[in-house]
Amino acid sequence: CGKCPLCIAGEFIHCENNYDFAKFMGSPEGSATMAQYLLKPSWLLPPIPGGVSYEHASLALCALGPTFGAFDLMNVDSFDTVLITGAGPVGLGGIINARFRGARVIVAEFHPWRVKKAKELGAEAVINPRNKDCVEQIKSLTNGIGVDKAVDCSGTVAAHRICIDSARRKGHLAFVGACSEKTPIIIWSDMIQKGLTLHGSWHYNLSRFPEIMKVIQHSPLIDQLISHIFPLSRIQEAFEVSASHDCAKIILKPWQ
Repeated sequence: CGKCPLCIAGEFIHCENNYDFAKFMGSPEGSATMAQYLLKPSWLLPPIPGGVSYEHASLALCALGPTFGAFDLMNVDSFDTVLITGAGPVGLGGIINARFRGARVIVAEFHPWRVKKAKELGAEAVINPRNKDCVEQIKSLTNGIGVDKAVDCSGTVAAHRICIDSARRKGHLAFVGACSEKTPIIIWSDMIQKGLTLHGSWHYNLSRFPEIMKVIQHSPLIDQLISHIFPLSRIQEAFEVSASHDCAKIILKPWQ
């Protein structure tokens, strides 16, 4: 809305006056963003810096954006070992964000293509989350203590538990992957005894747009985050590639 305290503070994604698009329009049709034109308030459209392509600038949204905001909340820095569960486009973007901040990265992923890509982007280790000893393997990489920070990008209950169980005492967790299922958390042993801090994170504060642009402009890994570029006319093919999981971020060119 641009007027509530959260919008004014830059936390527009949590706007107190978000409206129900389907209720407003009478149909959910048109609420997506795979189109040539979108209607947005001008204050939500900061200019793209000179020299940054539309393809690269788009990564500031659902590629780099979710973990950038989460890492801000958790104050991720070069002293941290960070666990990222799920190496889809958002998780792979998380590797780039974490490496840009100088953090050490461990990834939990099982799909072969994404395991390979995670390693190429700089993950020190990639653990199969389907292994029964996944948490033990992660802890073995941290002298048995656990990771300093963990972020789930997969949106699965199993990954939530891996993050909780792999975090060290007084560690921080952030969940950015959408999940509608119930995650079992034992408040005493999981949260109070361990002293964990759990962050629900959706996006970054609008004031941080210049900083995420710096990641895009200066990270040597940015080109590797885009695996496919399709014209909008081949959107069905793009969806099929996405469903195969043999991809990182897929870009659609709206005027082709």
